[in-house]
Amino acid sequence: MTEAPAPKPRKGPVMIEIDEAPAFTPSTADPVPDLAPLARPAAMERMAVLATRRPSALARWFWRLFAALFTFVISFAAYDFILRLTERNAILGYVALALTGAFVVVLAAIAVKELAAFARLKRIDTLHRAAAEAATRHDLQGAKAVTDRLLTLYAHRPEINWGKDRFNERKGEVFDADGLLGLAEVELLAPLDAAARREVEAAARQVATVTALVPLALADVFAALTSNLRMIRRIAEIYGGRSGTLGSWRVTKSVLTHLVATGAVAVGDDLIGTMAGGGVLSKVSRRFGEGVVNGALTARVGVAAIEVCRPLPFTKGTKPSVSGTVKRALTGLFDKGQTSE
Repeated sequence: MTEAPAPKPRKGPVMIEIDEAPAFTPSTADPVPDLAPLARPAAMERMAVLATRRPSALARWFWRLFAALFTFVISFAAYDFILRLTERNAILGYVALALTGAFVVVLAAIAVKELAAFARLKRIDTLHRAAAEAATRHDLQGAKAVTDRLLTLYAHRPEINWGKDRFNERKGEVFDADGLLGLAEVELLAPLDAAARREVEAAARQVATVTALVPLALADVFAALTSNLRMIRRIAEIYGGRSGTLGSWRVTKSVLTHLVATGAVAVGDDLIGTMAGGGVLSKVSRRFGEGVVNGALTARVGVAAIEVCRPLPFTKGTKPSVSGTVKRALTGLFDKGQTSE
């Protein structure tokens, strides 16, 4: 049986008739969703936990011995250098000795400044604990002692002179600890609270702007780090705890410890996701959504810094909220209706 010859392929174009046009075309199809996740606070949570973790005893002794050995080696090297130089040329040796002495004097001045900064921060911490204890025990005498120390602390702050006058006029009318502390909080700390809120809003606005508009890699990380450190230092200065380099690190560590202890780095993720991840802003641009997230995290750090650096706990005053701070910070930067979602 012979096989049938295969049909020859048809040359030329082939036309296929379609009765109806397709329902979707490239111009009418839905846009491809951006499936990349927004920045989550987990990274900040890990950073806060690592920063507040106490080093082991072995690590502490390592750094102590390293600092002692390094200081000894540098001192001996400088002494040997000046001695040898003096033997070769007395004038150059005396010049080196004078420069070394001036350097040591500057180091001593820096050390004194750092110690004074630590003393101011300790005074704020002691005042905060005393106020909380007086409020818990309803101790009127303790509250009076706290307010007297608060007036002494702010004796040279001209921006609250009007509040100090009003407090001195009205403190004789209050006969309970809660009322006296609340009066001091309203009259003395209200201007400082407003200034601290403005610092938090400015930092949140800056971080959100850099994240949304600067496409460089790690630019948002650098902006968030510098803005948060500057914000924490400014808040400490506003409440009277001016700090140096080591003092700023101590304040930053205290703020991160407060965030971890209160769970503020983990609580409220749904709120931030609603504001950024599910809003119109992130659908328009993923970078804008990340800007809102980073701005909200900066605001959260700022609120914690206010609680740590404030000499009195919040009683009569209104504690700033993260959502309200972010809305005020981003008003004018992004659309108000978008940030309020």
